[in-house]
Amino acid sequence: MTGSVPGRCCQPRLGAGRGVRGRRDAGRSRWRGGAYPACSGAGGGAAMKLKLKNVFLAYFLVSIAGLLYALVQLGQPCDCLPPLRAAAEQLRQKDLRISHLQAELRRPPPAPAQPPEPEALPTIYVVTPTYARLVQKAELVRLSQTLSLVPRLHWLLVEDAESPTPLVSGLLAASGLLFTHLVVLTPKAQRLREGEPGWVHPRGVEQRNKALDWLRGRGGAVGGEKDPPPPGTQGVVYFADDDNTYSRELFEEMRWTRGVSVWPVGLVGGLRFEGPQVQDGRVVGFHTAWEPNRPFPVDMAGFAVALPLLLAKPNAQFDSTAPRGHLESSLLSHLVDPKDLEPRAANCTRGTGVAHTDREAQDEAGGAAAAAGPGLRPSN
Repeated sequence: MTGSVPGRCCQPRLGAGRGVRGRRDAGRSRWRGGAYPACSGAGGGAAMKLKLKNVFLAYFLVSIAGLLYALVQLGQPCDCLPPLRAAAEQLRQKDLRISHLQAELRRPPPAPAQPPEPEALPTIYVVTPTYARLVQKAELVRLSQTLSLVPRLHWLLVEDAESPTPLVSGLLAASGLLFTHLVVLTPKAQRLREGEPGWVHPRGVEQRNKALDWLRGRGGAVGGEKDPPPPGTQGVVYFADDDNTYSRELFEEMRWTRGVSVWPVGLVGGLRFEGPQVQDGRVVGFHTAWEPNRPFPVDMAGFAVALPLLLAKPNAQFDSTAPRGHLESSLLSHLVDPKDLEPRAANCTRGTGVAHTDREAQDEAGGAAAAAGPGLRPSN
């Protein structure tokens, strides 16, 4: 048996037979490989094992390093967390919104809002002067039926007479309204003479002042509620002539007046309407054709006064000697400054359903406006 010597290369053994066959085989080996065969034995196996150990060790070290890196990264903050948190918050908000909408759908519908009880509303005291004439009853019936639609209303009807008449007394009793019947005769010096136009002497002055006296506790009632409102009563006073027309919405516009409230009035002074001009919620002028420089160029039907204000000004009343068109100003000048007026009806831009039906007065006002010519303009 032949062996290999460590540290030496294997040499081909050429036996005793260096004959033709041996030489042929040796030559064939050299021709095929171009060299001698590789060495074999204990030295080659050790080298191979060393190489495998080195490869395994390198692989192990690389794996350990990767594992350590992964463990380190697990403890580091991730840049993807803020977007994930934002998305989670959006989903949470959507879930809350859906839950809220589902709860709203399951909730029974609210009961319709109930109007306040009449006892909780301020009282509207409507002052109406009246005098005997052919159409008196017809106009009082029309007015009373409008007033009957308004809750918490007290009608102060004041006759221009020496004593109460059966016509007015019967009409009041049948109206179903809370009323006070007053009577006062216009002095002879202030009465219109035969043929005089209606604007020579203002009408209804004594009658309106009589109603103010009753409200202030000075008595004088001949029918209906004879006791004036007690101190501290919340209410509003409105002067409604019996020859005008009114809508019930107007009374709700004035009900919560704190001082003096104002609004437009239709068919006044030859105009389609007359009323305040409002800017930024404050009265800055008046749309009128008759003496726009009057302190308060408003119609009697175009304002209402809070009852506490009237009671706090005991000397405020209508002046029978006031110039033509200044009757309203004679009262209001004692109560409020023009800049402090309270505009109603959407800042005086919406109609209030108040219109004059006194044909004689309208004809006179229209003639006066026509005579003045095109120079008439609304006041600024």
